Amino acid sequence: MILEGVGRRYGPRGPWVLREVGLTLPAGTLARFTGGNGTGKSTLLRLVAGVDAPSAGRISGRPARTAYVPERFPAALPLTAAGYLVHLGRIQGLGGREARARAGEWLERFGAAAYRDTPLAELSKGTSQKVAVAQALLAAPGLLVLDEAWTGLDTGARAELDRAVRERVAAGGRVVFVDHDPRRLADEADAEYAVAAGRVRRAEPTADPAAGPPRPRVRITASGGAEPPPGIGDLTVGHLGGDGRLTVTADAARSDAVLRSLLDAGWHVEDLRATESTDLADGTGSTARVTGGVRR
Repeated sequence: MILEGVGRRYGPRGPWVLREVGLTLPAGTLARFTGGNGTGKSTLLRLVAGVDAPSAGRISGRPARTAYVPERFPAALPLTAAGYLVHLGRIQGLGGREARARAGEWLERFGAAAYRDTPLAELSKGTSQKVAVAQALLAAPGLLVLDEAWTGLDTGARAELDRAVRERVAAGGRVVFVDHDPRRLADEADAEYAVAAGRVRRAEPTADPAAGPPRPRVRITASGGAEPPPGIGDLTVGHLGGDGRLTVTADAARSDAVLRSLLDAGWHVEDLRATESTDLADGTGSTARVTGGVRR
């Protein structure tokens, strides 16, 4: 999924909330956005989710199944918790029986099964938030967008949402999130971006001192392709010598998604091995990064 020169303003002469946003979100990516109040984080997430349309630029490659948890959930709907989830599941393409089964499963996982037949308007704020999160996970979305989705959840439900995010990423989904707690999924994000003054820039991921050693990484060597595929995104890459071979270093958990991207783009995978290095020299002592398929 790629955002190219994306901007958003309200009205033809209104001030720009966001300008010239360029991002690549490969399959299996966990991306965090940070910034102060009013900087445009929620606007950006609505654009990524497809809830809002850009005033400038373009967004391509959005997965067919996209789910969004807004900062505020419209709880005053004439449906029960389970009825709402089944309705949303049907809209997302699930059959009636499957939608009912998944609604029950997610209510159970978030500790809200006892409220399945309670009207949404009668739910507490915390239980309403559990329903809001559950609806986004029903159909195993390829893109999950979370705007302060942990706010209002109890400790158990927050931990369950953490697990659900990891499951989506491991399955090759993209997860984009904003959360006020810097410890949320600390040291797990593949990319972190800061939103300020209408611009979005790459930031250093937030590290958790108690997180332990770095996650295992793999080095993939491939040949025979023309250009690195857009799905490679911001992973560390390098060409070995002048023979057109390509190396890619990625988290081991993302290796399947990276391999699919390479094979789909016509590359032949020669080697895959574990590595402790997070950067890869390209033979000249420098490292290269690919953003949107362009070697830099």
